[in-house]
Amino acid sequence: MHPKHLRIEDFTYDLPAEKIAYNPVNPRDQSKLLVYQNNKISENTYRNISEYLPENAVLVFNDTKVVKSRIFFNNENGATIEVFCLEPYGEAIDYEQHFTERNSVTWICFIGKVSKWREQQLTKTIEVEGLPVELSAEITGKLEDAYLVTFTWSPSEIPFGKIMDAAGVTPLPPYIKRIAEKVDEDSYQTVYSENEGSVAAPTAGLHFTQDVLDDLKKKGISSLFTTLHVGAGTFKPVKSEVMEDHVMHSEYLNITTAFLEDLAVKIHQPIITVGTTSTRTLESIYWMGNKIVQNPEISYNALKINQWEPYEAEAICSAEEAIDALLKWIKNTHQDHLSIETEIIIAPGYSFKMVKGLVTNFHQPQSTLLLLVSALIGDQWKNIYQYALENDFRFLSYGDGSLLLPNNNF
Repeated sequence: MHPKHLRIEDFTYDLPAEKIAYNPVNPRDQSKLLVYQNNKISENTYRNISEYLPENAVLVFNDTKVVKSRIFFNNENGATIEVFCLEPYGEAIDYEQHFTERNSVTWICFIGKVSKWREQQLTKTIEVEGLPVELSAEITGKLEDAYLVTFTWSPSEIPFGKIMDAAGVTPLPPYIKRIAEKVDEDSYQTVYSENEGSVAAPTAGLHFTQDVLDDLKKKGISSLFTTLHVGAGTFKPVKSEVMEDHVMHSEYLNITTAFLEDLAVKIHQPIITVGTTSTRTLESIYWMGNKIVQNPEISYNALKINQWEPYEAEAICSAEEAIDALLKWIKNTHQDHLSIETEIIIAPGYSFKMVKGLVTNFHQPQSTLLLLVSALIGDQWKNIYQYALENDFRFLSYGDGSLLLPNNNF
């Protein structure tokens, strides 16, 4: 069956509100870990995850950093208006460069209580490194389900990254029904986060501590780090009855030549991704490389992976050949990285090209994230989720997680 014809009602389960985690476990590596291996389920904690991994395994992490993307303004009558920054507006976005911009930037945003925004600009005074700064926001465009908001500030020489950090608050997921606190600035961030750009955390990595990373290294398990900036679309519910009518959200990858060189060396070892975002990154890399093998002169824009492309394109090369092709393509552009969107949807029927196992949290019913899990382990997801529900596992972003090692991959 083509994944277009999957019915989302087949990927649901009853998630009681009391099973949702509203706060993280402290220390974070004491979160419970469900292990699915050799067709059996067991449990432990993340502190001991290295005990279940093959000695030559390679863990691939997403080192994106969550930005304080929720900015609150007050209108002239004192009403609070929320501007939720989703992603920078424009083509070929380079996030690192974007956060160094001065004077003005434009973002695609959700706006809470937009009907109360009657002024041309909303303004607020913030403090950046002890200096008072006036920040203004103006709606400069309307998209199908969002707005374009242009931010300006004075003094204008301050980079936008510092402006957002001072003006915004941590963007907790919509199902965590509380206001973000100071502690969330650390707890809703992986310990290895580095590249700013996400408006949601790659939550599978929240359970890892430096102690766990050290254990992996001692056991000879490699750790690689790449970047996919998680968008708010990761929480986008599937409202259509069949997947053909669902529009998959796009997210930005930042793929460095250094990462590809490391991946090329280790591609014949068991690749285990930490999170659905790392999974989407690696599988997108394959399909981009596959395009280049077919057409070495392919343009930048044509490299973007569209939603259903992996199910309709012919896979003509190995993972190793795909990595090599993409690496050479980037180097031929005289760059050391590629920043590009992917819309890839991984659902039952997908044939994994690089990923052999997955570390991931427990996801919402009828979500594309649950479809990805099912694509890897089939209908076993139902038994795994039922076990988690019956054995006091905590669900969603601040919840516990799982290590999924399908039998046929090891």
